Amino acid sequence: MSLTLTSVEMLPPIAEKKLQCWIRSRHVICSGNFFIFETVDYSALERFTEYTMALGGTVISVGSVGKIWMGDHRQVILYQARASLHTPHHNLKQYWIKYGSFRTRFDQQI
Repeated sequence: MSLTLTSVEMLPPIAEKKLQCWIRSRHVICSGNFFIFETVDYSALERFTEYTMALGGTVISVGSVGKIWMGDHRQVILYQARASLHTPHHNLKQYWIKYGSFRTRFDQQI
């Protein structure tokens, strides 16, 4: 009997570093016990899901929240994912408090 590995599992320290980069770039914010990720790149949503699962969390919802203007003549779809990382062994919430923001980079300034 042989076992085949279809996907390589992400190690938690690497996943945490990737999420920290997104926190600093204001793609990920914290709202209560949830982490909210916004992007215009759908493949980034897949990576966010993989990193969240590697840290023991779950992605609760994924969807489009509208269109935003990129330049004067192009609109792109803005995707949002909401994840729960309510696990005792990670410190991403403290990292967000120190380096994060309450608004994502795609929030409209009114």
